[in-house]
Amino acid sequence: MPRATGPLADALARRPVLLDGGLSNQLADQGCDLSGALWTGRVLAERPEQVAAAHTAYVRAGAEVVITASYQLGHDPGLLERSVRVADGAARAAGHEVWVAASVGPYGAVLADGSEYRGRYGLSRDALVAFHRPRIEALLAAGPDVLALETVPDSDEAEALLRVLAGTGARAWLGYTVEGGRTRAGQPLREAFALAAGAPEVIAVGVNCCDPRDVLPALEAAASVTAKPLLAYPNDGSVWDAATRTWHAPAHPAPWPVAAWRAAGARLVGGCCRVGPPWIAGLRAALGPPPPEV
Repeated sequence: MPRATGPLADALARRPVLLDGGLSNQLADQGCDLSGALWTGRVLAERPEQVAAAHTAYVRAGAEVVITASYQLGHDPGLLERSVRVADGAARAAGHEVWVAASVGPYGAVLADGSEYRGRYGLSRDALVAFHRPRIEALLAAGPDVLALETVPDSDEAEALLRVLAGTGARAWLGYTVEGGRTRAGQPLREAFALAAGAPEVIAVGVNCCDPRDVLPALEAAASVTAKPLLAYPNDGSVWDAATRTWHAPAHPAPWPVAAWRAAGARLVGGCCRVGPPWIAGLRAALGPPPPEV
């Protein structure tokens, strides 16, 4: 059966769509070993059935989009293709529409040293284009519904990603990771979001893997420069410690003012790191049931 009845962009024009949550925390909860540079990609390589189970957990919680385990992969075409195929299997087994979003993590994610939360890698835009092009081409060849350009810390890298997409006819969303009203690399958010305003390939723009308190100001900045649907899938407010490869949870988790995010223009809503299926089920209840599969 088809995994979705139409393009994700068409659904966003009509209603909010629920994303899944963090893949890494769900795999850890399933007892998987995520050590090493590949992170979730290690599980994809060694135990793909566990990745399928994680996707299924989110689908059962009501998620309408599953994001592939390709975030931290490099240029291995076999693993990139497998990430889409595994997500596709979970999507096709759902009782409601589910789109497959192929994760395109930033260059810093492949370094596995936390630099996706800093940006400014010392590479030119041309070098970033050369890095991202083969992995994006491999993911597109596998046939996802959309690309998730996610956790992008730097508007220079966003510009490189958009250069790769230009003229391909692919559809993507662009999610920055932000802090204190700027990209993690320190650039003004309005300028960063404006890059996507004129890109026909981008169907939504917003933020992910950031503190929930940073979401609303970022959405307001995005809405000031683009009429595209917005996206919001923060983490739980924890901070990643790259040296110890652990998350430090906040003493007092910030609330998620989802109604305010929606009022600001958010149409794609979900969670990132440390946000699991119960949280996604709560968002499903807040947004209402997904349409039945037809």
